[in-house]
Amino acid sequence: MSSAALKTDPADIVIADLLPACRDAVEAADRLTDSALRNVGALVAPDGKISSALLDREQLAVHGVSWLATYTESLRQMLGWAERLEAQGALREFEALILQAAFGEYLAQIAGGIAISQVEMVRPRDFGLEAADVASFRIPAVERLIAGGYTNAVRLRLAELMADGLTSGDFGAPGLDDEMLEMMRDQFRRFGAEKVAPFCNDWHLKDELIPIAVVEQMAELGVFGLTIPEENGGLGLGKMAMCVVTEELSRAYIGVGSLGTRSEIAGELIRLGGTPQQKEHWLPKLASGEILPTAVFTEPNTGSDLANLRTRAVREGDHYAIHGNKTWITHAARTDMMTILARTGSPDSGYKGLSMFLAEKPRGTDENPFPAEGMTGGEIHVLGYRGMKEYELGFDGFQVKAENLLGGIEGQGFKQLMATFESARIQTAARAVGVAQNALELGLAYARERIQFGRPIYDFPRVFGKLAWMAVETMIARQLTYFAAREKDSDRRCDIEAGMAKLLAARVAWSNADNALQVHGGNGYAHEYPVSRVLCDARILNIFEGAAEIQAHVVGRGLLSRRMEGRN
Repeated sequence: MSSAALKTDPADIVIADLLPACRDAVEAADRLTDSALRNVGALVAPDGKISSALLDREQLAVHGVSWLATYTESLRQMLGWAERLEAQGALREFEALILQAAFGEYLAQIAGGIAISQVEMVRPRDFGLEAADVASFRIPAVERLIAGGYTNAVRLRLAELMADGLTSGDFGAPGLDDEMLEMMRDQFRRFGAEKVAPFCNDWHLKDELIPIAVVEQMAELGVFGLTIPEENGGLGLGKMAMCVVTEELSRAYIGVGSLGTRSEIAGELIRLGGTPQQKEHWLPKLASGEILPTAVFTEPNTGSDLANLRTRAVREGDHYAIHGNKTWITHAARTDMMTILARTGSPDSGYKGLSMFLAEKPRGTDENPFPAEGMTGGEIHVLGYRGMKEYELGFDGFQVKAENLLGGIEGQGFKQLMATFESARIQTAARAVGVAQNALELGLAYARERIQFGRPIYDFPRVFGKLAWMAVETMIARQLTYFAAREKDSDRRCDIEAGMAKLLAARVAWSNADNALQVHGGNGYAHEYPVSRVLCDARILNIFEGAAEIQAHVVGRGLLSRRMEGRN
């Protein structure tokens, strides 16, 4: 098949040139999305200013338009990926089929309805779009892609090409176009395959911390200093490198992929908001893995509502005394430093009264996980994501040196935290892509090995169809995540793009894990099969770093604000 051909059946009947059709389809999706944003904007900002009350009232429309825009951006990035491969002469049949399947399915959902959760569907009418708007969207290119983009024959051919992916590791070229990134990808894939994948299910079943020897090996490989500047002891690489490493580590086990998240957040906080002295002291230790950090932000009754955060920090001479409670603190016991968000202003000071602290603590042990004076903690037992453990923490006069107030000025904590959200969400999206890829590979391996009715279950269309779509949508999530990372590396604001990547990739991880378990049948429900762990691990991705509902709200508001301000 020509790399630009659109296939609808095994006879390779060409009904259009694929890339030109996709370009036309993206333009049509852009027009429809712009109309939807205009209509939703009229609902929530009738006087030209967004109303928080109306945003809440029209949540389905606002969140739905976030998903519509995410789908449109996903298709744009898939087209860009294919065009780059085509320019290099590397757009094979496999990638071309992935592209047309992505367009065929996502365009059909845009026209007919997008599932924003298992029980919620948004359709064009929810954005105030009329039948005429949808008809204008369904231009000939869109019609051809919907009709022929993701047929049973395409699923079958994708399944045939995927059959060798397990041994070759080839599920479609990622389009990195960077030899160093390719080398890093191979290096961390080998590390995950050799040092993590054979053992992580046992860690999960025994509910154990990731062995410290693995953490130390990751430190030697530079995982904790990837994006820390070279002058501060790090590798000075960009977010694309972070994505590649995180994806491969999470492909082996989400826990090892997430170990880097804590250093990424702490390093970003200090790099962007720290004093020169704080940067000099902390960044080299974070980069080398000498210090393991944890993020201490969430409280029992606030969640994402940080304006009502209650933990307080009271200045007492040369230190602050911390009082309050935190929850869902990952890897808290075996860390040496906490980035604590606490209130230094009055109880009613909202966001402006928050400050960030770099709080030193002794590393705990199994016998005494929290030996610091003024600090207590207890483990939260969880379904998955167990390799670092989750904790509730209590602070009763816990002391933090005054010099460890981030930036040296009170009241900057919320602003400092917000500055890290783009990177944190990009990194979380990359973790989700890794989990999605792992689920795909587990499902494919089982389907090819499991014999029923005298043949592998991979031969059955309802099985290979699931796996084919998993491969397609994993690539969509990957390319959207790479796009957000490239935007960040180009020093462009990318809060919306990072939010879209996290929103979609988290859904794909859960969908892949759920379908991979379905392929396993009853065996997938057994502890001994890793897919049962992957299902539990995948579920958290739709919750932390901004639950899907919060994420859609943030993306929707950002899109509406951007449109009203006339920004692209």
